[in-house]
Amino acid sequence: MPVGDHMTLALSGRVLPAIDRRVLAAFAAQAAVVLDRQRLQQEADQAKELAEGNRIRTALLAAVSHDLRTPLAGIKASVSSLRSDDVEWSEQDRAELLEAIEAGADRLDLLVGNLLDMSRLQTGTVTPIVREADLDEVVPMALGGVPEDSVELDIPETLPMVHVDKGLLERVVANVVENAVKYSPADTPVLVKASSIADRVEVRVVDRGLGVPDEAKERIFEPFQRYGDSPRGAGVGLGLAVARGFTEAMGGTLAAEDTPGGGLTMVLSLPLAPGRRPERPDLSAAVTS
Repeated sequence: MPVGDHMTLALSGRVLPAIDRRVLAAFAAQAAVVLDRQRLQQEADQAKELAEGNRIRTALLAAVSHDLRTPLAGIKASVSSLRSDDVEWSEQDRAELLEAIEAGADRLDLLVGNLLDMSRLQTGTVTPIVREADLDEVVPMALGGVPEDSVELDIPETLPMVHVDKGLLERVVANVVENAVKYSPADTPVLVKASSIADRVEVRVVDRGLGVPDEAKERIFEPFQRYGDSPRGAGVGLGLAVARGFTEAMGGTLAAEDTPGGGLTMVLSLPLAPGRRPERPDLSAAVTS
């Protein structure tokens, strides 16, 4: 019995009477419809993947042409100035030029790191090595890329251990905190606090910036998305996308919500380490007593 143009439905056994052959023909026709629908869906999915790939390549070219070239231009200008024989630089001038070179190199390192991390997420090659970790050890290590006075930590030492990949968690916290610092007023530190809730630990990164409207709260986690102008410079819009991808790879969640009084709070939820779940009270014993 033909099923579409290139397939046939074959049955073995007794010869079917005419009424059964009509039922079989109807079944074959329905199967042809289902197969055509699957083929069209596959073609639509492939077209969508191709369009997404083209969008990412276009955004990547834009990032390379601007966000990567800007720190390179700053580094080159500072180096050229230091090597110039026409100007006698003071020690303060030399220190400022060297600081500009270091800042540009750090920015390049962050941008390239996020680009590489995003490519790993896109190709599915992120393999977390999950084990027990203390937040009060990992979080401070993630703050090397921001000024010391720009972050206020509230990480109790009594928190239970979490089940994470330390390296990925460090990148997640670094990206989220650096984004919060970037959009916060210069005189208002970002608050990073953690607490234990049921079978998870929550890390909240609280800023006092302009915030993000509800309709854009999910969009800021997409690759190459930036919302508003940052008073401290912007990147290629990959930091939060990489942070959410790494978080989900470890079995956690990362979401955005409003900060009471203004600003944005990133909520990082992480699973507790096995055997570290809080014990539930024995309610029957309490009632009996």
